[in-house]
Amino acid sequence: LDLHDRTSEVAYSRDAAARGARKVKSLALQYIAVGDPDEGAERAKKQYALADNMTDRQGALMVLCSLDCEERDMALADFYKRHQGDALVIDKWFSLQATSLHPDVLDHVKALAGHSEFTLSNPNRVRALYMAMAGNPLAFHAPDGEGYRLIGDLIRKLDPLNPQTAARFVPSLGRWRRIEPGRAAMMRAELEAIAAMPGLSRDVREQVTKSLG
Repeated sequence: LDLHDRTSEVAYSRDAAARGARKVKSLALQYIAVGDPDEGAERAKKQYALADNMTDRQGALMVLCSLDCEERDMALADFYKRHQGDALVIDKWFSLQATSLHPDVLDHVKALAGHSEFTLSNPNRVRALYMAMAGNPLAFHAPDGEGYRLIGDLIRKLDPLNPQTAARFVPSLGRWRRIEPGRAAMMRAELEAIAAMPGLSRDVREQVTKSLG
């Protein structure tokens, strides 16, 4: 708490000390939220509201994304409204939600896939949402295999449109040998389902064959 308080008093500057303080402030906020979600939500809300730079704003939003509180929805709506039209920042908006530790993160990813700003024809947006989710152990390795199914479905839908981008998602399933047997079987099953798809592109087939071999 003290560390977050002290770093919050550092005025914005581009010098190394101020940049370091901003990073430490957001890191301290993450630890606070893990230990005391209510305190974390309150501090994140304040940090977001007072932010005069993107580092502080994104740091607060990242923490709120993992919390089940009304401040989360308010901050996400505000961030989207502020930066709508800036593709790179909206990519980050998608990624922050897909990498969150929220218990409903997979439901959030599914909802975002239906968002007006999301389209499979935009590779950067696809990666912002789904690559972020595939890199989130809580989401990707969900006990029921839903994370694996989402990536498998994405590859099947994306392959006819952009096989190069689709192929980049295969290695996430290809790590099945490093996972415990139950999850490994579900990951391998997705790879086998992709391999059986008619008209599979060469890019994806090469990756799937490598992953299964």
